[in-house]
This record gives sequence, C-alpha cells and structure tokens, in this order.
Amino acid sequence: MTAIPLVDLAAQHAQVAGEVAAGWQEVLARTAFVGGPQVAAFEAEFAAFSGVPHCVGVANGTDAIELALRAAGIGAGDECVLPANTFIATAEAVARAGATPVLVDCDPATYLVDPDAVAAAVTGRTRAIIGVHLYGQLAPVERLAAIAAEAGAVLVEDAAQAQGARRHGAGPGAGAGAGGAGRVAATSFYPGKNLGAYGDGGAVLTADPELAEAVRLLGAHGSPRKYEHTVLGFNSRLDTLQAVVLSAKLRRLAGWNEARRAAAARYGELLAGIDGVVPPVTLAGNEHVWHLYVVRVPERDLVLKHLNANGVGAGVHYPTPVHLTPAFASLGYGEGAFPVAERAAGEILSLPIYAEITPQQQDRVVALLAEALLAEAVA
Repeated sequence: MTAIPLVDLAAQHAQVAGEVAAGWQEVLARTAFVGGPQVAAFEAEFAAFSGVPHCVGVANGTDAIELALRAAGIGAGDECVLPANTFIATAEAVARAGATPVLVDCDPATYLVDPDAVAAAVTGRTRAIIGVHLYGQLAPVERLAAIAAEAGAVLVEDAAQAQGARRHGAGPGAGAGAGGAGRVAATSFYPGKNLGAYGDGGAVLTADPELAEAVRLLGAHGSPRKYEHTVLGFNSRLDTLQAVVLSAKLRRLAGWNEARRAAAARYGELLAGIDGVVPPVTLAGNEHVWHLYVVRVPERDLVLKHLNANGVGAGVHYPTPVHLTPAFASLGYGEGAFPVAERAAGEILSLPIYAEITPQQQDRVVALLAEALLAEAVA
C-alpha cells in the first residue's frame, strides 16, 4: 500500500531540483548567504507576481505579521481584530507586537472571518483588522476594508495560504488581494505552502514605500547602514539559499495552482454522491488556489483515524480555535464564545491536495472516506 501524503513535497522538489542545485552552487561560490543578489531578485519577482510595488523578505510568516504591525505603528494599548479560526501565529504576532488580539467568529459556510462580527468587535482602541485568507481563498476584503476605514484602522492581510489567489478576476495589487485590498499583507513560505521554501521564510507586501522601508529597517536590527541603529529592531531576513528555491518555484506557481484547481474540481465531483460530506464553499468572486481542501464530516476523529490507518495523510486545520488554546487563556474567552469556529473545529477534515495528485490517488481517498462514513452510519 503506497501512502498518499497530505502534500507531496518530494514530487514538487523533483521539478525544481536541477535549477535549485545550480542556484545554490552560485551562492556557495559567491558566499553571499545573507542579503545576496538572489534575495533582491526574488523580492522583485514576488512583488510583480503579487501586483504590488514592494516586497520585503523576512525570516518567517509570523515575523512578517509582527513586522507589518510594528511598521504600521501598532503596539501596546492597541487592539487588533482577527478570526478565532486561524493558525495561532496570527494572534501570536499581534501579542508579540504588544497589541491585544480581539477574536471574532467565522462564516459557517466558508470558515473565513465573519465581517459582521468584525464590525461588532470594533472599539475606540481598534487599530488593525486582520483578514486571514484561509485555505486558499481571500477573505471578504471589500467589507473588511470598509470597516477598517470607518474605524480609522489598518487592514492587514494574513496571506500565508493564498499565494496567487484572486478576487473578482483581478490580481493582488488591484485592490483584490495580498497587499492590494489593505495597507499591508504578510505571507509565509513554510515548506507546505503553495509557494514553499526548504525551511522557514516569509515576506511583507505593500504599496506603501514608507511602510516597506520600515519593515526592512526593523528586520535588520533597526540598521539603515552597517553599525548604525536608529530603532530597536530584530534579526529577521530571508536568506539567500531560500530565495533561490522560491524563485525556482515561483516560475511554476501559476501552473501548480491551476493543477490544484483541477484536483479540487475532481474532488467535488467524486464527493457529490456521498452522504455526510459537506464540501468546501468558495466565496462569491474568489478564485481559489486550494492550499487545503477542507470538508466537514460527522465523527471526524474516527474518520480521520480510518484514513490515516489506510495510508491517507488527511489532517485537521485547525482542531482548536485560538481562544481555547492555553496560550491565549488570558484573553478571557471561554468555551461557547465563538460557536461557529468551535463546531467547525470538531468537524473539519483536510484531504490530500497538491499539484501532482493523481486521479487514482483521489479515487482512493474518496473511497476510504466513503468507507469510513458508511461504517460510522452502520455503527
């Protein structure tokens, strides 16, 4: 029995291995491991791909959010509104910046942040609204931007799961995606992302040159030039070896995203006749890039156990909403505070999806899913 991974990084690497090896050899020859020319080249390439003027590479996606917030002047005493249904890094970055995370519930169909809940959570201390582009599609950025504008707050986009996603047919930078709808966006190049490095990496995207320069300054020890430090900063830079990997993958990202869309469409057809499965919903106007293919099923943990036992690398994104993690118990939210996110956390299931997944693999995933649901129904 050949296992089916949640994401097949080996298959992806095989397509770029030669280009990466040649690029790494050049880096080794130059010994420019930090801030080499490949970093500047990738930043320019990713900015162009994203449709925004400025991209600043940083060490990881969590740093990207924190540095974006700090560069926008957000810190102690400020509140940042964000969804409870997100990876903990979104809230973690807010806390690290010294601000207070204010959590809200998600939409029951898409699991994206609920803009009505965001509007209700705004106070006089709200300085930022963080729209999380989840699972491969954009949050309702028009509503969020309007709410932010009325509150005098900054719209920050957590775009770690939506590299290449579009809204209303327009690319990012046209007011429709990462760095275009809001003042600034942060993304992650963690290996499993649609655009993943061979280790950690991240970037900040913006149309604001002053904010971009502030992020770059903060990420380099607050140093505009060697041994001059104008502000207290951090050590958070994208290294040259990772830039080589990301450039090689970026040239293929549009094609890989298209392959993910085809795989998602096929899953939709295969799952249509299976009782108990709630398929994913795409927000009207979105062009999904399917970072994850998330369904809802009854007895999720038992279904997941059956899939895993039979070699299917399904997973859960995410099993615990932010407010129920011990790390954020101090926020004071109890069980029942965000019922939509809490119910989803007990029912959502991520099926394997990647550009190279085969129809035969998808057939097996769906057959085993149906088998598990039938067993639960009989039981």
